[in-house]
Amino acid sequence: MAIFHLSVKVISRASGRSAVAAAAYRAGERLHDERLDRDHDFTGKPGVVHSEVLLPENAPEEWRDRERLWNDVEAFEKRKDAQLSREVEFAIPRELNQQQGIGLARDFVRDQFVDQGMIADLNVHWDVGTDGQPKPHAHVMLTMREVGEDGFGTKVRDWNRTEMVEQWRERWEEHANQRLAELDIDARIDHRSLEAQGIDLAPQDKIGPAASRMGTRGLEAERIEDHRAIARENGERIIAEPRIALDAITHQQATFTTRDLAMFVHRHSDGKDQYDAAMSAVRGSPDLTELGKDGRGEVRFTSREMIETEQRLQRAADLMAERDRHDVSESVRDGALALAEHGGLVLSGEQRAAFDHATGGHDLSVVVGYAGTGKSAMLGVALKAWEDAGFNVRGAALSGIAAEGLENGSGIASRTIASMEHGWAQGRDLLSSRDVLVIDEAGMVGTRQMERVLSHAQEAGAKVVLVGDPQQLQAIEAGAAFRALHERHGGVEITEVRRQRAGWQQDTTRHLATGRTGEAIRAYREHGMVHAAATREAARGELVERWDRERIAAPDQTRIILTHTNDEVRELNQAARGRLREAGELGDDVLVKTERGDRHFAGGDRVIFLKNERSLEVKNGTLGTIEQVNPQSMTVRTDDGRSVTFDTKDYAHLDHGYAATIHKAQGMTVDRGHVLATPGMDRHAAYVGLSRHRDSLQLHYGRDDFKDETRLIRALSRERAKDMASDYERHDPAQTFAERRGITLRERVTEIIHKMPEKARGMFDGLRLAIGGQDRAAPVAPDRPRSMPSAPLKGAFADFRPPDAAKAVQAERDPMRQIAVERHARAIADVRRMQDKGLPVLPHQTAELDKAREALNTTGKHSAADMEQAYSRNPALVSEAAAGRTRQAIRAMQLEAEVRTDPQLRADRFVEGWRQLNQHREELKRDGDFRGARKVSEQMAGMAKSLERDAQVESLLRPRRQDLGIDVDTGRKLAHDLTASVGIEMGRSHGLSR
Repeated sequence: MAIFHLSVKVISRASGRSAVAAAAYRAGERLHDERLDRDHDFTGKPGVVHSEVLLPENAPEEWRDRERLWNDVEAFEKRKDAQLSREVEFAIPRELNQQQGIGLARDFVRDQFVDQGMIADLNVHWDVGTDGQPKPHAHVMLTMREVGEDGFGTKVRDWNRTEMVEQWRERWEEHANQRLAELDIDARIDHRSLEAQGIDLAPQDKIGPAASRMGTRGLEAERIEDHRAIARENGERIIAEPRIALDAITHQQATFTTRDLAMFVHRHSDGKDQYDAAMSAVRGSPDLTELGKDGRGEVRFTSREMIETEQRLQRAADLMAERDRHDVSESVRDGALALAEHGGLVLSGEQRAAFDHATGGHDLSVVVGYAGTGKSAMLGVALKAWEDAGFNVRGAALSGIAAEGLENGSGIASRTIASMEHGWAQGRDLLSSRDVLVIDEAGMVGTRQMERVLSHAQEAGAKVVLVGDPQQLQAIEAGAAFRALHERHGGVEITEVRRQRAGWQQDTTRHLATGRTGEAIRAYREHGMVHAAATREAARGELVERWDRERIAAPDQTRIILTHTNDEVRELNQAARGRLREAGELGDDVLVKTERGDRHFAGGDRVIFLKNERSLEVKNGTLGTIEQVNPQSMTVRTDDGRSVTFDTKDYAHLDHGYAATIHKAQGMTVDRGHVLATPGMDRHAAYVGLSRHRDSLQLHYGRDDFKDETRLIRALSRERAKDMASDYERHDPAQTFAERRGITLRERVTEIIHKMPEKARGMFDGLRLAIGGQDRAAPVAPDRPRSMPSAPLKGAFADFRPPDAAKAVQAERDPMRQIAVERHARAIADVRRMQDKGLPVLPHQTAELDKAREALNTTGKHSAADMEQAYSRNPALVSEAAAGRTRQAIRAMQLEAEVRTDPQLRADRFVEGWRQLNQHREELKRDGDFRGARKVSEQMAGMAKSLERDAQVESLLRPRRQDLGIDVDTGRKLAHDLTASVGIEMGRSHGLSR
């Protein structure tokens, strides 16, 4: 599990430390200490996988030699209590492999330390803990003085500021989470203290294997003892109060799985006994609530507190939806509309419906609008109506830039929800019955925060208007409150896109809003707006080149460069700024110490404000152009026309503003957009990034990130929508989960079957019972290696459509089929129970299974075989069908029948299965489990052998050799090429060479 750890300490001579000795230990090397005239030999230290010295500009090249560097540091520092080095230690997410972890550490160190002028001695350790799990981490020894060509200068006081530690912690969280997102790894870290996260646990430091070994030899190290003491303390807290664990887990996710719980408890307990006790305590806690299975077949849980929060939210919303206290008279509405028309703004039919709904009397109104549909313009007209009716109107949004966008677009005075809640806590600016509160970008607001706002509004008798789009960027905290409120209470939708001026671009935004990302990208490609380059670096260069040409050709138009990560934003900012410098459009550079490090600014530079500051009336995300700058102060003309002057020592939260992250762009509108796609993007980020423009969009990507446009579309179509505990309270949670995502019947069946939780061994692995008169020795499903997860074979199945949906529904409701499926499932369940106990299957159980198969086959010729194939892919269907809930099982059986009779579907399933197995095989190799990898290779060879019995599939797969990882056509049968690609040769008897 990805954990956060970053600590900073000073290596000081006052405590008897030696910089040379510390460097030797961390690098696992032998270094000679000239001051002490002795060798420090740690060449036997295991686990050091990367070691290098990184130099800033102008540093002497000889200091790449670690021994020379630290001996020179020792010689330069004369005081007996001198501070020799600062050490930063941080944990690398174990979800990364070694190459990825080293790359992440190097990027972070270079950005945060080396680029600021420090010499960094970086060592990455990839230790293995007593639990057999990797514990990757990095040690960075940093110099503390200015560095020039002549050597060391004065000490830099700013590097010693206490706030720097918190800044580095924040930056490490950003770097790590961005890289995890780029690699599509579903894990995140949080730099905040547990107390700041509202988690009643003590923070735990990381311990290394050396300290662990000292403990096992009886040489108890203080550090390991502290760690274990804290872990024990946290474990005791969890055992005494399991709610603590549930509150922590549901901080950013409304529901969780058993695996999520196990990883959390393992992190916050000491030893197997306490882990078992803590797990038992949480499982037995009355605060733990099981919700049932989601659409992927995984059992999900939540906390009672989360359910109660959702219930309070629901009650407050219900009461507000019933109350009718804020009606605006027809004459007042007509007056506001007439005034708007006089100013040239005529609301469309959808906008007028939203206006009528928002200004209606009910205390809760929900407006869902696609990006660029003119929600803010409609709210501007509503503002006039509300004010004329005597109401006080306030605006709020989760982020500062969204609040600013609401205020600029509608005229409603707006602030962030956090600042609004802070005022309420102080007894200031409380809502009243004469207030209308408009919350923009409501889809980004978490459940707990939404509940607090609506509960206060309900008690005060105020009206709340929620405006947003649940398909744009998701809430950071737990829940999907806006989507749930819209589903429960309804609302008005605005789907007519007005931001884009060209009709076809309006269509693409609608495609993005409804999940048809591929259609949108293909439309932009057909109009010459999608650009592929060999590498991401080349794509970045082409993007900046095109941006510069358009800037020169149309200087009066607004534009923004968007991408997913802060690292890419920094590179794009530097490249774009370089073009202005070359053109002579910038004044003299002035070095300014910002919150993100030293930056050069000049007159004419674009800047972005990164922190809300009411005294300056700027928000996090406000953009502007520098009018004047000197080392002490700066004057910026914001894009809304205001001139802001401030002292850079008082406000240092700014950066270059040519490029920004997509998260900072929600609510932004420009004439021209330029987007650099990276692997961390998903459907929600693509929707926001590709819909900010009025006139044109240019999308760039590198083929080292996405092999082709198909891979690009696949990545940018991934859905990561958040859920609510209440989503699983209905009779068929899997159906609800799927329908919420717009998946049709056929797609939903595929999801049920193929998106399975990881299992060590399938229920039917090794099951040897006959179908009809077949040989009982024939297995129903081939054995899988114990370490191989069931492959989720969605992929190409995502576009399935049932040939006759009416017939599919009729089959589900056929009482004879339901009875036959239930009987067959009970027989299968009886057989499974015997096998699970290691007992032989009894004759009457075998006979009952044969009769159940015959009965099922009367409803369809191969129904029993199709049903058992479905069970082998999703064993959870057996217990559901045996209990009489047969709908999902029948759907799964129907899909297996279609796959059996459709060679194209079988080919698609083969490709997806082959890819899944190949990926798993490579993971096993990286982990050193070559025996497991061999077993997977043999299974892949078995798959290849099966093509000899399915000529239709084999012929369909020949043109798809590259999809299967085969680049060269040898002229042999595909089965031979596939087995050769995994290092297995075809045998004459069994098809495998063992």
